[in-house]
Amino acid sequence: MQTKIQWKPLLISVGLSLGVGILSSLFTPNIAGEYAAIPNPPLAPPGWLFPVVWTVLYVLMGVAAYLIWLEPSGEEKRSALLYYGAQLIVNFFWPVIFFRLDAYVTAFFWLLLLWYLVFVTWQKFSELNKVAGYLLVPYLVWLTFAAYLNFYIAFLG
Repeated sequence: MQTKIQWKPLLISVGLSLGVGILSSLFTPNIAGEYAAIPNPPLAPPGWLFPVVWTVLYVLMGVAAYLIWLEPSGEEKRSALLYYGAQLIVNFFWPVIFFRLDAYVTAFFWLLLLWYLVFVTWQKFSELNKVAGYLLVPYLVWLTFAAYLNFYIAFLG
């Protein structure tokens, strides 16, 4: 069933998601320089790729949350959006822990918490709206790859 796009909620949802990333970056200046200075594992992407990937992921997250927002009210919707909000908060703090505090081991375990929250969010979104669930899959894949990078830096680098 095709529904008309509700632009205001869509823009708010995407703006909120992107805003988390922008705000977090304000607390972690010089990420590119710090990333270049730490020992990176094999398969580590170039530093310029991170803001590109994260921008795409934040937009996908925002669209997914918008689709859930359009769902009829109920406990399932409320729970899904609470998990979504929780993962956004945890997402905000990961770069601060990793880049600002240089707490690589703590950041790794924080990233595992983020992965878990996104996984639960993905499950809840998928139950309500398959497309919303699909939109979170790249986020889970990227977090899995980020965990590989973080693990190497924390324990092997």
